[in-house]
Amino acid sequence: MAHDGLPGAVHRIMGIETEYGIAQPGSLNENPMLLSSQIVNAYANTTAASRRRTRWDYEDESPLRDARGYDLDREIADPSQLTDMDMGFANVILGNGARYYVDHAHPEYSGPECTNPRDVVKWDLAGDEILRRSISAAVEQFDPLPINIYKNNTDNKGASYGTHENYIVSRGVPFAQLVTALTPFFITRQIMVGAGRVGIGQSGAIAGFQISQRADFFEAEVGLETTLRRPIINTRDEPHADAARFRRLHVIIGDANLSQPSTYLKVGSASLVLALIESGTLTNVPIFRHPVVATHEVSHDLAMSTLYEMQDGRRMSAIDVQEYFLEAAEILVALDGLLDDATSDLLERWRRTLDGLRSQDAHLTQTVEWKAKLALLNSYRDRDGIDWGHPRLSLIDLQWSDIRKEKSIFSKLETRGLHETLVSESEVLDAVGNPPHDTRAYLRGRVVERFPENVVAASWDSLLLEEEIDAPLVRVPLTDPYRGTRGEVGEILESSRSVRELLERLKSNLP
Repeated sequence: MAHDGLPGAVHRIMGIETEYGIAQPGSLNENPMLLSSQIVNAYANTTAASRRRTRWDYEDESPLRDARGYDLDREIADPSQLTDMDMGFANVILGNGARYYVDHAHPEYSGPECTNPRDVVKWDLAGDEILRRSISAAVEQFDPLPINIYKNNTDNKGASYGTHENYIVSRGVPFAQLVTALTPFFITRQIMVGAGRVGIGQSGAIAGFQISQRADFFEAEVGLETTLRRPIINTRDEPHADAARFRRLHVIIGDANLSQPSTYLKVGSASLVLALIESGTLTNVPIFRHPVVATHEVSHDLAMSTLYEMQDGRRMSAIDVQEYFLEAAEILVALDGLLDDATSDLLERWRRTLDGLRSQDAHLTQTVEWKAKLALLNSYRDRDGIDWGHPRLSLIDLQWSDIRKEKSIFSKLETRGLHETLVSESEVLDAVGNPPHDTRAYLRGRVVERFPENVVAASWDSLLLEEEIDAPLVRVPLTDPYRGTRGEVGEILESSRSVRELLERLKSNLP
């Protein structure tokens, strides 16, 4: 397995990257790319990064390498796929180990590497807080007009922007096995963790409500693309780690969640399914006869009662498919001694959620985001006698995802105790400035925070340091995401008085 000694099947290196929707009401010449740059730069000006703008190191990136065994020719690649080119947009490495930058027309926060679902929730929420602080900083530094930031996945005009998950997987697992098992899992996972959306179809022109923000934008089963002909399984083979040992599964089919339980279950259940695949114990996997069509139909089926045809002739509902994976995970952790507290908690929540979906339990509005949104929208429809095509419902949907707490409808539900929280506000605020302690994000974040003038460039798997002005550059490899932790290098980092001293001491600790 890829756990490298970490206990419990739910543990592995994982993280979330989110592109946020952005708008500036009242602006006559709104430019999303310029606005996104202002947001990122304004926040950077308030951090240690302002002492030296560290550039992102693209040297080891390979966005056109396909897990199926070839590299896509750059001449035929869509420009959006060339993520290994410096486009000159704002790009910051933060003290909490995250990357904060402009991805075309959106500010994007790529959270640091975490080892468990609860930490993913914490550092994902830290990204929301960083965006809130960015709004205030940008208004103060650049433009007094208010800026709206939305944690959603579509403008309901035909455009979609992503919330991508990343998981470290053993390189020894054939990619075809990942495709076989993960396709039905991802098609049906949305019933537990969808964020809900007003409108059907990519443009949202058909009146109605559906489970997922992203489902209607998927048009292929497997592929390298992320912004066109989006595939259920993305094949980008860019491990950001030792390629001989690790594969990074790049998941583009998930929604942006404000709900803490939804994010927790989203990444935790995926980690458990990856443990199943790595174990080689999955048999008789339900394979949809029409995967892309099923992705859309599952999102549109609020009753979750439709039976879908599998390639072996079985007919299964989305809940049935999820129960197949849950039951297999329960057996695996019981037999292989992988049932620690975190794994047990995740399995219990997975079971409780599926049972609630099957019984249409009204209490799921406290833990399942699309259920909470649907209940709220239905209350407006019942009170005002309006149908799904009424523009007020689309506005409520948008305001739901506003990250400003004083404007966000979802935030108001949380504040009133109507939706469950898993981490405290103080934990989130701590995660804004501090990296996870048990991954390489600790070394990256603390070096950037302590010695910003000496960090010339950084990436997920290396730091490029300068001992002093005009001195030769030194590359510190971070190819093992489980190394560089606080336990390994914390004392060295905090007691080193210079980068030169730090580098000397790291040589014997990070071979």
